[in-house]
Amino acid sequence: MKIIRNDKLIQRNGKIGQYTSLAALAVLGIGMYLSLTRPELFSYSILSLLLGFTLTQVGMYMSNRWGRSPRPDEKLDSGLKGLHSEFHLYHYATPASHFLLGPAGTWVLVPRHQRGTVQYKNGRWRLSGGGFLQGYMSIFGQEGLGKPHVDARDEVAALQKFLTKRLEPQDVPEVRALIVFTQEFLELDADESPVPAVKLKQLKEFIRRESRNRVLSTDTITHLANIIGEN
Repeated sequence: MKIIRNDKLIQRNGKIGQYTSLAALAVLGIGMYLSLTRPELFSYSILSLLLGFTLTQVGMYMSNRWGRSPRPDEKLDSGLKGLHSEFHLYHYATPASHFLLGPAGTWVLVPRHQRGTVQYKNGRWRLSGGGFLQGYMSIFGQEGLGKPHVDARDEVAALQKFLTKRLEPQDVPEVRALIVFTQEFLELDADESPVPAVKLKQLKEFIRRESRNRVLSTDTITHLANIIGEN
């Protein structure tokens, strides 16, 4: 498997996460200092604490995605390790953050890192369990579960538009999506999800199973890889 990664973007955003976290500590420190030593500036101390908390959330979000190893792209790499050389895995190199091209077709991969129990029932995603750590992280900056199927559809639409501009209409492949939960300690019940969802340890087998009925020829894969590589 060939891995194409936008390392400059990862490094830049990782540094932003670090600097934002440091700024959050400084602002929180100022807020605490004002609250303890300058009670007449209480409103300013509250504003500082609120700003510091917001910066903390942003910094942790950026660090989790871009700075803290293993990052989402590294987890996907490990989950797909061992696929043969016709597969191309793109990280932050196309309008979709994570994109897999190969005999199984074109797949947008949407990672999620929550732990606990994830369910999709009656048109809604639900996250429960995870113990004290899950509750703590839900307050202090962990990215919410949100609506992974909607995020997946948005990335599919963006990648489809990207390919449509660069290929003849008859050459544009169908782009599909797969939600990947990367935490080991996770119970997943998402059979009703409109977009397939798997755990990381199931990812490679899912792609191999899709490859049994080959979707893209070797020539088509090479052509698409060349098209994507030019941009």
